Amino acid sequence: MPAIASVEAFIVVVPRDVPYLGPLRAGETINTRGYFIRRGNRSAYPATDTSVLVKVTTACGCVGWGESYAIVAPGAVAEIVTDLLGPLCIGRDARDPIPLHEDLYDTMRVRGFVSGYFVDALAGLDIAVWDAAARLAGLPLCRLLGGQRHASLPAYVSGLPRETLAARVDLARDWQAKGFDAVKFAAAVAEEGEEAEMAALRRALGPGMRIACDMHWKHTALAATRLIDRMHAHDLWFAEAPVAPEDIEGQREVAAKARTSVALGEEWRTAFEYRPRLIGRCMDIIQPEMAHTGVTEFMKIGRMAEAFHCRVIPHASIGIGIFQAASLQASVALQNCDGHEYQHSIFDRNLRFVTGDMACADGAYRLPSGPGLGVAPSEEVWRYARQHHPA
Repeated sequence: MPAIASVEAFIVVVPRDVPYLGPLRAGETINTRGYFIRRGNRSAYPATDTSVLVKVTTACGCVGWGESYAIVAPGAVAEIVTDLLGPLCIGRDARDPIPLHEDLYDTMRVRGFVSGYFVDALAGLDIAVWDAAARLAGLPLCRLLGGQRHASLPAYVSGLPRETLAARVDLARDWQAKGFDAVKFAAAVAEEGEEAEMAALRRALGPGMRIACDMHWKHTALAATRLIDRMHAHDLWFAEAPVAPEDIEGQREVAAKARTSVALGEEWRTAFEYRPRLIGRCMDIIQPEMAHTGVTEFMKIGRMAEAFHCRVIPHASIGIGIFQAASLQASVALQNCDGHEYQHSIFDRNLRFVTGDMACADGAYRLPSGPGLGVAPSEEVWRYARQHHPA
């Protein structure tokens, strides 16, 4: 029987020598819980790679794997899976991921939990159910989502985690030599300013390299528009997250006035959050994050964006590779997907934690082959994982 028999959550904490986005800057210190605040964007980051895995097992023994966004307070995500969502899944048919997702979302919507940790937990569970459904069908996930439109996905190099501008430029050159033609730098660690970073990269990389800037929600609409114009002089590819995520009016203003494409969306979890921004023409590139959305919402968002002639270039976050595989599987099913973010400092080092042939080289992702996601946790991951047990 394909009925769901058990749901388990595992917290994974993988040490790393250098934190995400590069070395700590002046005034940045790791606290007793392993977190620090990036002064450049006032956001909390872990000193480790932290994630939550979700395992769904059916009565017939089929196993599906999911992974959620859980870079801080992973216990919150794991507890929601273990205490609330998992028990509600028992006995449900794993071949019905969309009705199950919708029913689980409805359980908390009237209590205000239409985003945040609740939906992150739901995303990890949703990925696992889709993985199980595709494995039961004996098909790659993309085939269940409408078919594979792309044989591979162009990848852009995200982040240049080095301490100085000169070192970041050298790293960008290295990626260019490896066959990548697009890179994104992070304003949060661009101490000399975004314009200086953009100009230095353009001088070093030449006219053929696409260069984007993650502005990390730092600016007012007016300041963002003026800064984007200055970077536009150096042929900026796109400006990501120029104003605060809750500032819909500012997003609309920047998109209307900037001469460069604006990309938004990594922090939004549902089609309901995307809809007013699409109606308002707040961006022309969306960046859904699979670890926030899960497969069901990811596809809703992608299809909705197509109706607004908006391009999709998904975001990639900290994880061991399970939700990355789900994102690739869903992305190749979308007509309006132009590529995918490549978090090289995470993806490459964490490939040892998944089975399968997923890879990124020569400027493109290779989709994992086989049924379901095409990947599963390897034996190596269990050195860093612990099962979550509610108190």
